[in-house]
Amino acid sequence: MHMHANSTTRTKLVIGLSTLGAASMSAVSALQLGLVRNLPDPPLRGFDSKKVNLSSTAFPLGVPDGVLSLASFVANVPLAMWAGRDRALERPWVSIAFATKAVGEALVATWYFTQMPRREKAWCGYCIAGAVATWGIAALAVTEAARAVKTILHRRRVKMEGAVVHRPGSKHAMQLDGTAALARA
Repeated sequence: MHMHANSTTRTKLVIGLSTLGAASMSAVSALQLGLVRNLPDPPLRGFDSKKVNLSSTAFPLGVPDGVLSLASFVANVPLAMWAGRDRALERPWVSIAFATKAVGEALVATWYFTQMPRREKAWCGYCIAGAVATWGIAALAVTEAARAVKTILHRRRVKMEGAVVHRPGSKHAMQLDGTAALARA
C-alpha cells in the first residue's frame, strides 16, 4: 500500500507541475504566435519576457519554443498516468522511457535558462516557471525510473538464479548462486 501512495503522489505532482508548465508556456506561446503584444513582467530589474521570447534563440528551426514546450507539458499528463500506479514494478520500461524524456527536457530547459542572462541579457518569469516545472518533473521521473531499474535487475537476478552452469569435465554443475548441483545427463 505504501508504494501505491508514493506512486500516486508522484503522478499527481507530475500532473501538477505539467499544468503549471503548460500555463506558463501558454502565455509564452500566445506572445510568440502574435496573439498578444506583451506579457506582464515582475517589477524587477532585468525581466523582459518579450525580448527573451521573441529572440532568435526562442525559434529553433523556425518553430516557437513555447509551442514545443507547451505540447510537451500537455503530453506529460497522459504519460504520467500510463500503465497505472505501480508501473515501475509492473511495466518498468514505461518509467524508464518517461524518465528519459523528462531528463532530455530538463537538459534543454537548463540550456535555455543559461541563454537568458548570457545571450538575451534578460529574464522571463514564464520561462523560469517552465524550467522549474521541467526540473521537478525530471526529478520525480528519475526517482521512479530508479525503482524501475531495480525491478528489472531483480527480475534478471531471479531468472539467472535458476540457471545452472556446467563445468567442462565435471559430473557436477555450479548454480549461479554458488551452490553445487548434480549435472543432469
